[in-house]
Parts: sequence; structure tokens; C-alpha cells
Amino acid sequence: MLDEGPSILVGPNGHGKTNLVEALIYLANLRSHRVSTDAPLVRTGCEQAVIRAEILHDSRRLLAELAIVPGKSNRARLNKTPLARPREIIGALKAIAFAPEDLALIRGEPSVRRRYLDELLCARYPRFAGVKADYDRVLKQRNTLLRTAYLAKKTGGRGPGSAELATLDAWDAHLAEHGGELLAGRLALAADLAEPVAKAHSRIADGRSEVTLVYTSELGDDLTADSGVLTARLSVALAGARAKEVERGSTLVGPHRDDVELTLGDLPVKGYASHGETWSVALALRLGAFELLRSDGTAPILILDDVFAELDGTRRERLAEYAEAAPQTLITCAVAADVPTRLTGARFDVWEGEIRHVL
Repeated sequence: MLDEGPSILVGPNGHGKTNLVEALIYLANLRSHRVSTDAPLVRTGCEQAVIRAEILHDSRRLLAELAIVPGKSNRARLNKTPLARPREIIGALKAIAFAPEDLALIRGEPSVRRRYLDELLCARYPRFAGVKADYDRVLKQRNTLLRTAYLAKKTGGRGPGSAELATLDAWDAHLAEHGGELLAGRLALAADLAEPVAKAHSRIADGRSEVTLVYTSELGDDLTADSGVLTARLSVALAGARAKEVERGSTLVGPHRDDVELTLGDLPVKGYASHGETWSVALALRLGAFELLRSDGTAPILILDDVFAELDGTRRERLAEYAEAAPQTLITCAVAADVPTRLTGARFDVWEGEIRHVL
């Protein structure tokens, strides 16, 4: 049982600290913060991994269970009741995690920033997990058709490429519908998130250059979060890009190509920010997300996975302020001295996969 306030897991690297926080992160987002596939999450020689957590909120207890089965469909239950789809468990546990891997939010590809938005969007409104899944399914099918047509054209064949291309109109309609809804959700989220991120950065960086967050789309910079309007614009864009898409064999228009633009003062963060500034902006993205979820009425668990050792003294203290004020924080570290002394919560020793409570 983890109490309110900070809980600190201390132990050498490789002894299981991250296993615990990774289980909570997976339960919240249905993905790991470290690896892109499920196979590394299952012990060698085992067929599955099971996450089981009892969640207490407003005196209500909820038992959430998730079986991770690489190569097969995962299984989820809430209060012993099987769920039709694992994604239905999203929202049972809300967690915001910050880890060294989060530097990729700044330095990485647009897909990393899109995933950051989508995870937060699903945490606020779990129905978007279904919207995202539908969009990905249609996008995959549409890309398969375009690839078939591309290969048929390249080899001079007439067969399936030309025939299946005729079904693209129907897939375009589905892609525009799901894409319009997903894009509307992202735009509204980005608008809500901009101020909390800016405030978090100002606090972390002592009021130095202001950070701005803007959602960018190839559909234009005059977009509003109206799913009907966005569906119509996406339909027009898909029709206009059809010839080029057939030439390249892939879908060139849609939310899967969008990005989040981050600027520090007048300059883009990526490519211009120093190492310390990059840490500050990455921190601000996670802490801004934490504050946004908190403002919705349900404070998430704040997870800080092995990050204090990576920060300078000022950023350590600022992060400690957030950890101290959060209703529940879970911190991992290899050396206890890396955690600011002001964080005086429960401490646990972790050794060879065992967790021992230290008073």
C-alpha cells in the first residue's frame, strides 16, 4: 500500500525499481515509457505478465488487472469483470511520469510528441482511445491499398492495384471522419495545455525565456476544434493528394503527420536549446500535463523515474516542490542522496526485485 505524499524507491540499477513504476505507467497508458513493444515486459520463459493494482479514489476502491501477452491480445478486468477491449481500462488510473527518456519529447521525431498528446488526451477523455484506434486501423488499411496500387503500377501490372484503388473513396471517408475527431481533440488539448506548460516552465527555469506550445498541421494554421469542419477539410486534402499518394504508396495527409511546435523565446527549442534548457522544457511538458489533469478534478500520480541525478541543483529543488505538493508521488533513485532532503515521505529499499519498507 502506497501512502499519500512522496514514496521513494531506492536501490541499485537493475534491481526492479523501474518495474514497479513501469507497471503503473502501462496501466495508465497501455504502453511502456521505455520500450516500444510488449515482449521485453514479460519475464524470459513466461507467457505473460500481469499487472494488478487496487486504486483508491474518494473512498472508492477499484481493482484493475491487465494481462500483457506478447503476440496476442492483452486482457483487462475491472473489479473482476472482463472488459471487451483492453483500452477500456484507460482512465481507471491516471499517472504522469517523467523519466530521462523524456528528452525525446524535445529532440525526437514528431511521432514522440504526437504520442505525448494522445496519451494525455486519452487520460482526460478515455473515449479518444477508441477514436485513435479506429484512425490507426483505417490508416493501416488505406496504406495497404496505396502500397498495392504503387507496386502494381511500378511493375506494369493491372491486377489488384487498380481494382482495389477504387475502394479508396470509402476509406477516405472513414479516415476523414476519424481523423477529424482526433484532430479536434488534439487542437482543444493543445489550447488547454499551452498555459500550464508555460507556467511550469517559468517556475522550473526561474522565469527565463517563455515557452510556447502550438499544434501544427499540414491542413493549415487557421484550424478550430470543430470535428465536422475538420472532417470536411481533411476530405478535400485527401482528394487533392490522391495522385501523389499513389505515386508514393502511402497516406500523406492526416493527423499522423502533425507535430507540436515548441519555442523558447523566439527560437524553436529543438536544435537551439541548451542541455539544461532542454531538460526544463521536457519537465514543463510533463508538469503542465500533471496540472491540467489536476485541474479536471482528479489528481494523477506523479511518477519521477530516476531523474533527480540528471538535474542541476535548481531544477532538483523546483521538481521537489511539485513532488511535495502532489497528492501522491512515486520516486525512484539509485542513490538516496540524489533526492532533495525536503522530500521526507516513505522510503523503500529495492534489492533483487524485493521491496522493503524503511521507516
